[in-house]
Amino acid sequence: MTTLLAWLRSRAGELTRFGIVGVAGIVVNLGVFNLLRLGPLSPDAEVAGDDDRVVTAKIIATLASILFAWVAHREWTYRGRRRHRPAREAVLFGVVNGAALVVEAGALALSHHWWGFTSALADNVASLVGIGLGTVTRYAGYALLVFDAPADDAAAPESSAAGSSRDDG
Repeated sequence: MTTLLAWLRSRAGELTRFGIVGVAGIVVNLGVFNLLRLGPLSPDAEVAGDDDRVVTAKIIATLASILFAWVAHREWTYRGRRRHRPAREAVLFGVVNGAALVVEAGALALSHHWWGFTSALADNVASLVGIGLGTVTRYAGYALLVFDAPADDAAAPESSAAGSSRDDG
């Protein structure tokens, strides 16, 4: 328990920034999802066929929030950490978010298509559950793969690593 508290204290600022970006990302995610679900991808809309496209709306909304989150985390949450070159970082970010997208869309698909909860409220609740599960996936992936120091810099003292925090070359 003491180790957990020490870890939380050492990462309090980062966790706070992660949470703020996360809340903003939820607003982006649910906003785009509902605009699509109630608009061009609604069950009675005739855009892109006559299938129920709720999972498609969820995937598009999650992709929009992923793009927002990459910029926000790169420039704010993990600004002081050593990072990979932008292209490699984007690929790793995409891999982590691909896993989180499967978790998010899977929660909605399970609720909507398997359990039959098809109301707008049920879809939003399932989206929030999926976002919560996806958030855990993202935090672990970002901290371990995307924004953490590369293996050859892991042994460097924190004070010297802070002086050269970006590897954008």
